[in-house]
Amino acid sequence: MSDIPLNTSVAGVPEAAAPRQPPALTTGPAAWLRANLFSSWLNTAMTLVLAYFIVRYAISFVDWAFVNAIWSVPNNQTAACRALKTSPNPGACWAVITEKHRFILFGTYPYEEHWRPAVVCVLFTALYVVSAMRRFWRWELAVVWAVTLVAIGILMWGGVFGLSYVPQERWGGLPITLILATFGLAFAFPLAILVALGRRSSMPAIRVLCIAYVELIRGVPLISLLFMASVMFPLFLPEGINIDKLLRAQVAVILFAGAYLAEVVRGGLQALPKGQYEAAEALGLSYWQKTGFIILPQALRLVIPPLVNTFIGFFKDTSLVLIIGIFDLLTAGKTAVVEPAWQGFGVEVYIAISVIYFVYCFAMSRYSQNLEAELNRHRVR
Repeated sequence: MSDIPLNTSVAGVPEAAAPRQPPALTTGPAAWLRANLFSSWLNTAMTLVLAYFIVRYAISFVDWAFVNAIWSVPNNQTAACRALKTSPNPGACWAVITEKHRFILFGTYPYEEHWRPAVVCVLFTALYVVSAMRRFWRWELAVVWAVTLVAIGILMWGGVFGLSYVPQERWGGLPITLILATFGLAFAFPLAILVALGRRSSMPAIRVLCIAYVELIRGVPLISLLFMASVMFPLFLPEGINIDKLLRAQVAVILFAGAYLAEVVRGGLQALPKGQYEAAEALGLSYWQKTGFIILPQALRLVIPPLVNTFIGFFKDTSLVLIIGIFDLLTAGKTAVVEPAWQGFGVEVYIAISVIYFVYCFAMSRYSQNLEAELNRHRVR
C-alpha cells in the first residue's frame, strides 16, 4: 500500500490547505492595544494612569448627571436644587431644562405660537437630510429648497393664512441659529466659487478685486463685521430707511464665510493637475463648460474635509450674533438663567445647548466622511 500525503487526494491532485488564522497578537484589537497603548513600560504606565482618571471622572459625572440629579421641581421651587449643590453628593438640576426648554429653543417668540418655530426646525432638519441623499441631487431639489424656505418664512413671520404676525425682534433660539447658518452657507458657497475662480482669472481687474475682497474680509474678525453691519451701516442709509437687523447680520456672515470658503475652493483648484485643464481645452469646451463639468467637480471633491470643517466652524460662529442683540440659541440659553430663581444653574443649560450643537456638527462630520469615501471609491485599489 503506497503512502499518500494527508493533503493529497487519492487521484494524486493536491487538495487546498485549510486557511490558517494569523496570530492573535499581530492583528485585531489585541494587536492595536499592544502597539499603541502597551508598547513599552512608559506607555503602559501612562495608559494605566490615564485610564484611572478617565474611569474616576466618568463615574463622578454619571453620579452628578444621572444618579443624584433632580429632573423637575414644582412651581420654580429651586430650594431642593440649591440644597443638592451644597450637599456631600452634589447632582445636576435638570429641572432648569424642563422649565426653560421652550425659552431656550424659541426665545421670546409668543408662547402660544411655539408650534410654528418647532415646525421650522423640523423643516430645516428634513431639508438637510433630503439634500444629503445623492439620489435627490436633481434640479427638483432646488424647487424643494425654494418651497421649503418660503414655508419657513410664512411660519416665522405669519400675517397670512390666519397666522398672527410676529416681528423679527421676537424670533430667537434654535430657529435663528438654523436661519443664519443655512442662508449664510447657502449664499456664501456660490460666492466663494466665483471669488476663487476670479482669483485665478487672467483678467487683472477681476483678479485684483477678488484678492482685495478676500484679504480685507479675512483681515478682520467676524465680530467687527457684525458691529459694522449693526451700528455703522445704518448711518450710511437715507433717513427713514431701515434694514432689518437680522438681515444685516446675515449679510455679514455671508461675506465672512464666502472669503474663507473661497480660499478652500482655490486650494482645490490649484491642487488639480494641469493636465485636467489641458485635456478640457483639447476637447474644445468653453470656459464655463470646462469649469462646470470637469474642473470644479474634481476640485471640490479634493477639498471636502476642509469645506466641511469650515461649515462646522461657521455653524458655531453664528453664536457671535449675541453681541448685536440677536437671540440665537446660545443667547437664549444665557438669558434663561438670568431669572433669580434659576441663577447658578448655567452648567446644565450649557451642557444641553452643547448637545444640540454637537448633534448637528457631528452629523455634518460623519456625512462628509461617507461622501468623501463614496466619491473616491474609484481610487481604491
